[in-house]
Amino acid sequence: MTPDGAFLALLLCAVVVFLLAIALVSQIRQRNALRLWLEAPELHSVPDGSGAWRDIFSRLQAMRKKERKQHLALSNALERFRLAAQALPDGVILLDDHTHIEWLNAAACRHFGLDPKRDVGTLVAQLIRTSEFQYLLEAFRAMATPQSSLLRIGANGEERVFSVMLSTFTDTGTLLLSTDVTERVRTELIHRDFIANVSHELRTPLTVITGFLEQFNSAQAPTGEAARTFLGLMAEQTERMNRLVTDLLTLSKLENSDQPPRDEAVDVPALLESLRKDAAALSGGKHTIDIGEISAGKLRGSTDELRSAFGNLVFNAVRYTPPGGRITLAWRAIDGTPTFSVTDTGIGIPNEHIPRLTERFYRVDKGRSTAAGGTGLGLAIVKHVLARHGGALQIQSTPGSGSTFSARLPADRLI
Repeated sequence: MTPDGAFLALLLCAVVVFLLAIALVSQIRQRNALRLWLEAPELHSVPDGSGAWRDIFSRLQAMRKKERKQHLALSNALERFRLAAQALPDGVILLDDHTHIEWLNAAACRHFGLDPKRDVGTLVAQLIRTSEFQYLLEAFRAMATPQSSLLRIGANGEERVFSVMLSTFTDTGTLLLSTDVTERVRTELIHRDFIANVSHELRTPLTVITGFLEQFNSAQAPTGEAARTFLGLMAEQTERMNRLVTDLLTLSKLENSDQPPRDEAVDVPALLESLRKDAAALSGGKHTIDIGEISAGKLRGSTDELRSAFGNLVFNAVRYTPPGGRITLAWRAIDGTPTFSVTDTGIGIPNEHIPRLTERFYRVDKGRSTAAGGTGLGLAIVKHVLARHGGALQIQSTPGSGSTFSARLPADRLI
């Protein structure tokens, strides 16, 4: 080989080596860029490439975009689920396999007085300490099947009732659900009490009537004055049952009506005079019954319903005011509020009883109420009539001095 040929060959080798070196450096640089991205993809974007690397990086870029889109969709779905769970009226608590709290929603915090920042990671049995919950938790662990129970939890002087269920959530997790059923339990209790009270109120006069009928069917049936006395007592008990049934029907109609009261022009001053006469007849001259201030006129509403409500207030005053007492009826606009009031000089009512007076069959003195001829439903009827007219009942009483019952109605009902 000539010197020129050797030089050309050496130069060619040098060029090849140089090109290979450039290619190797490029490969190393792109490999390092790929390594950096793989180690911290959140800190670096997918690198640019050349040659075969361009296709690799292009595919990685497409995969990265798809992954980000999927991650964003998953994050949005999880956030919507979290917001939905937080908005649930029922409590939700997620527990791990050792019953430590992993997550809880706002309702669960309210139900059990919990704080997510403080209580996540704590054993749930250390936070809900009622004996009923401890028994529920033990039963769930022993049976490994969903378990439920009612828990009564007191806070700030008020007891709430919760329906609580424990159920398997994942292979190792547990789901605790709680529902506030306080009002439902109260309604059921009121319903049971109502049935028991109605049964008692009907059974008593029926027992009396049945006893008298047995006397008349016996070999020594009463005659003459005794017979008339028995028949009079039977008539009284029959009238008592009739009043009870009438009041029950009235109350049921008021409670179940979805129609507003009739819009009539009620002449309240004339109604007061009519009620005064009825009260005087019921009193039989034992009380002084008069009409005090009348400073309001007619009222828009249902004549029958308002007569029933106002009448119950008046007749209650007659029944519970001792002979010789005074009963005053008034119809005034107090600060623009039309108010029908009945003031008596009766026995008065202790303050602790006043909040419950409008409950069905609630009586301060059951024996006195029965003797006076009350059904225990009058003030419940008053409350519902006034509520249907947008009004309310106000009670002021001093034991031993008397009471004032005021039916306050909206100003826009005045004519």
